[in-house]
Amino acid sequence: MTKSLLARHAPLANTAYQLTVLTQAEAEGAHLPAFAHKLRESGLLPLRPTGLGVMQINVGKMCNQTCKHCHVDAGPDRTEIMTRETMQLCLDALALTDIPVVDLTGGAPEMNPDFRWLVEQISALGRETIVRCNLTIIVANPKYHELPEFFARHRVRVVSSLPHFSAGRTDAQRGDGVFGRSIRALKMLNAVGYGVEGSGLTLDLVYNPSGAFMPGSQVGLEREFKQRLGREHGIEFNNLLTITNLPVSRFLEYLLESGNYESYMQKLIAAYNPAAAANVMCRSTLSIGWDGQLYDCDFNQQLDLLVAPGAPQHIRDFNATRLLERAIVVNQHCYGCTAGAGSSCGGATT
Repeated sequence: MTKSLLARHAPLANTAYQLTVLTQAEAEGAHLPAFAHKLRESGLLPLRPTGLGVMQINVGKMCNQTCKHCHVDAGPDRTEIMTRETMQLCLDALALTDIPVVDLTGGAPEMNPDFRWLVEQISALGRETIVRCNLTIIVANPKYHELPEFFARHRVRVVSSLPHFSAGRTDAQRGDGVFGRSIRALKMLNAVGYGVEGSGLTLDLVYNPSGAFMPGSQVGLEREFKQRLGREHGIEFNNLLTITNLPVSRFLEYLLESGNYESYMQKLIAAYNPAAAANVMCRSTLSIGWDGQLYDCDFNQQLDLLVAPGAPQHIRDFNATRLLERAIVVNQHCYGCTAGAGSSCGGATT
């Protein structure tokens, strides 16, 4: 929750879901927020990294869309952008490790002027690149039309949000005409082999609910998406990833303004799953902000919750050993990643 929202909704700070940051010092003391008690009951407190499997880099908050659910609060008016100098610091850190996957996100990461250079450098280091592509960027401007071919050349794994297989529900969440432009972009990706069996080019879609409820079965939704998109539009893709909306930024504002905040949090709390908690993405991911600051996950990044004191706070000070020894910073929004089948940037976790 942003400071402005905390000020506007001060009474919420006294509820059972008070937003309290858990640092290592607090983990060793008596006062713990509700989520930390859940972790302790599960034998997971303090929460520790299991490794460094993914370096997730937010290259900027500029985007060609303004989606209602966006936890980054991205849009065309955002000016935060990662410089090539900071990208080089990320690459220098990557070269010191065996981290196999680099996950590029935004905003629309493709709008960063050094985006293609960064992908080329990651590829040269022999690491897999994931790009969180919103699809419509591909058809937004002729300078992006060649993105599918560029992605294919560098064997980029494309992960794209598509809230629903119907135009009405997609456009309601992401803006008028987004579904149609997304279908055009998906066909362009299919044309170069993305999502096509045997091509080796992976195209995954991301589903997140449009309201104050949790996603259904990832397996069932994937089957339905494939049937509908294939039959009605001739679209192929590899996997559907379901993600639970976390009470952060625009989705948090929606929950507060619609009066759904407390009931939604109760749903997440009631659905807490110890197995999902053990597999949360922050245990194997390092999140890097557009300015080089370090976070445990993309959601903590948007809440300005840096990695715990004692660990490097900026990519220029990268130290894998110290980062692996840190206690992960948790907050009440973490219930979203541990509810039901679990939620992560890679979909369900159990």
